[in-house]
Amino acid sequence: MVVNMKNQKRTSFRKDGRRKHHHWQVTVFYKDGERFARTYTVHAKAAGFAERQKKSPVVKMARVIEIS
Repeated sequence: MVVNMKNQKRTSFRKDGRRKHHHWQVTVFYKDGERFARTYTVHAKAAGFAERQKKSPVVKMARVIEIS
């Protein structure tokens, strides 16, 4: 089935009623150049994980971004 894209209205993630939750990605950057990423559906859990990782001496930076 082909859908005509001209008839569909584009919406932002926040206004999209089909989404039940948003996704938050925690990216941890290590001093040796490595990266690690983990995805959460609850922002508080993502922020808590990032804060715990920042306490490690081998972690250069940890950030939380909304991906959907």
